[in-house]
Amino acid sequence: MTTMGEFDLIKRYFDRPELRPGLAMALGPGDDCALLQIPFKHQLAISSDTFVSGVHFFADMAANQIAQRCLAASVSDLAAMGATPAWFNLCLTMPSASTFWVNSFSEGLAAQARSCAISLAGGDTTQGPLSISIHAMGYVPVGQAITRSGAQIGDVIMVSGSLGDSAAGLQVMQRQRNAADPLSERFWNPTPRIALGQWLRGKATACLDISDGLVQDLGHILTASGCGADLQIQHLPLSDELLAHVSVSQARDYALNGGEDFELCFTLPAYLIDEAQAYSKSQSLPLTAIGHTSAELGCRVWHGDQGPFTPPQGYQHF
Repeated sequence: MTTMGEFDLIKRYFDRPELRPGLAMALGPGDDCALLQIPFKHQLAISSDTFVSGVHFFADMAANQIAQRCLAASVSDLAAMGATPAWFNLCLTMPSASTFWVNSFSEGLAAQARSCAISLAGGDTTQGPLSISIHAMGYVPVGQAITRSGAQIGDVIMVSGSLGDSAAGLQVMQRQRNAADPLSERFWNPTPRIALGQWLRGKATACLDISDGLVQDLGHILTASGCGADLQIQHLPLSDELLAHVSVSQARDYALNGGEDFELCFTLPAYLIDEAQAYSKSQSLPLTAIGHTSAELGCRVWHGDQGPFTPPQGYQHF
């Protein structure tokens, strides 16, 4: 197992054109700071995430998968606010600087950076237990960022894509790390809904990405907006792959509670539903209405005429 020094590692694997597909920097990696120029009449959007081996990913996952998963999860926060991804900082802590591992990590990072059009601006490397911190930066027109606090009573609650796939993929990868099925890929290679987030500017009243489970994350919108929600469990978008893997009951539990699908959950005035469905069709991206906001606080999940459904609790960080 070949190792190298910190500066050789950075120059060889992280100071490369493939990691700079996003907005140009006034000064990129290599100095004490990067210099970034925000477009005129835009605001800077910043999100920070730390990913810990054994908590957010398997230590023995392929390094390229770890990189793709972590960067996608960070960029998803930018998408949720309608921001355009631009730059990110990477702080990488690892037990040793194995050239094989670092090369694989760098390749995965570059692949995701190209997909998201985001550039590596800088960061740090150090020795220690494997963990990754990413600070994702983007920009959004002044006054157009989509926050969690604007939902109005009577809004339609919608989600993108399908839910529960990542939780099922995690279960698959617990048994087989090199699984090559669609559910596993949803776990290690989620798709940040960047274009959707930008389309929702000026339309959605509130938005976030689903990382800790639908019910728990939607609760953040409800708390910030001072309203409640009524969801219909039979309307949850479940993929064919998920339903072929687990029972309908388990699939619904994953959709409500599993988290890490990194799809967008947003509230939309009812008069915009037809426009949203037209966008959905044009982009081949499912957008599903799963309920509506209400004056009664709290989140209630209903099972059609069968009465209330009690969902499990979402992911707890502590």
